[in-house]
Amino acid sequence: MSHEKPAQDRPLTTALAEAAATAGYAPSVHNTQPWRWVVLPDALELRIVRDRQLTATDPEGRLLAISCGAALHHARLALAAEGWTAVVERLPDPAQPDLLARLTGLHRSGTDPDAMRMVQCMQVRHTDRRPVSDEPVPTAAVGDLARAAAAEGTRLQLLDSDQVMELAAAASRAEVVEAKDPQVREELQYWTSRAADAGTGLPPEVLPEQQPQTTVPGRDFGRPGTLPVGPGHDKAAVYALLYGDEDEPDSWLRAGEALSALWLTATRLGVSVVPLSGVAEVPGTRQTLRQLLSGLGFPYLVVRLGIADPAHAGPPHTPRLPAEQVVDTSAVRDQHS
Repeated sequence: MSHEKPAQDRPLTTALAEAAATAGYAPSVHNTQPWRWVVLPDALELRIVRDRQLTATDPEGRLLAISCGAALHHARLALAAEGWTAVVERLPDPAQPDLLARLTGLHRSGTDPDAMRMVQCMQVRHTDRRPVSDEPVPTAAVGDLARAAAAEGTRLQLLDSDQVMELAAAASRAEVVEAKDPQVREELQYWTSRAADAGTGLPPEVLPEQQPQTTVPGRDFGRPGTLPVGPGHDKAAVYALLYGDEDEPDSWLRAGEALSALWLTATRLGVSVVPLSGVAEVPGTRQTLRQLLSGLGFPYLVVRLGIADPAHAGPPHTPRLPAEQVVDTSAVRDQHS
C-alpha cells in the first residue's frame, strides 16, 4: 500500500521542490541545463548558472534565457498539475540580473487535468534530429502550436517555400561563420564530449552519424554521433520562426516559456520539434531572419516541425543533472529537521 500523502495534504515546500525537479526535463541549448532553483518557505526562485552559459556561442545570453524560460514553464505546469497556481514575477530585481523569475502568491486551485497531461509529455519529449517522414504535419496541429506559443506572449510565423530557401542559405552561412570561430568550436567540443554520467551535454547516441540530406541544414556538431540516419529528407517538414516584439531578457524568457508550451503540445499531438538556433546565433543571419519577418519583430529561434519516421525508434533521452544539483532546499530544510 502507498503511504504517500494526497497532494492536498503535502506542504507547499514539497510541491515547490518537486516542481523544480520536474522542470529538469526542460530542453536547453546543448543540454546545458543552465538553471538553479531556490525553494523558499512560500516561493520558488529561478536563477541562472553562469558556468553553463555558452559564452562564445551565446554572449548576450539569449539562448540561456530561452532555456531557463522553458524550465520556468515546466515548473509552472508541474505546480498546476499538483493544484497550485502561482504568480510569476519575471526579472523581479534589477539589482540581481541572475534572478530570472520568482513564483510566488501560491494558492490552491484544484488539480489541472491539462497540466497533468503536459507533465506526462515532459517525460517523453525528446529531440529527434533525423529527417522527418513524408507525412505532412496536419494544419490543425500547426494552429494548435501557434496558439500554445501565443498564450505565452510569443508568436509563431510559418515560412513559405521561398522563405525556407532563404532560411537554408542563412543557416549555411551561419554554419560557415561558426566553423571558423575556434571558441565556438571548442564550446561545441566540450558539450558533445561529456560522459553520460556527467548529466549534461549531448552524448553520441542523440547526434546523427552523418549530416542528414535536408534543405535546411541542421547544426554540424563537429563530430559524428551514433544515431543512424535513414534516407529521408525534410520535404514534408514545416519551418517556423518564434518571434516577439522586443529583444530583451524578459522577452527571451517568455520565448522559452512559449517554446516549452509549443513543444509539449507538439509531443501530445505526435509532432516532432527540432529547434534550430545556429541561424539566430550569428548577428548577420539573425538579421536575415528579421527580414523574413518584414522587420516586424525580433526572431528568437527557428523550429522544424514534422512527423517522425514511424520506422525508427526515437533517439534516447539526453542525460539530466540530479535534482540535488539544481534544486537548493537549504532555506526550508531546517523547518522539517
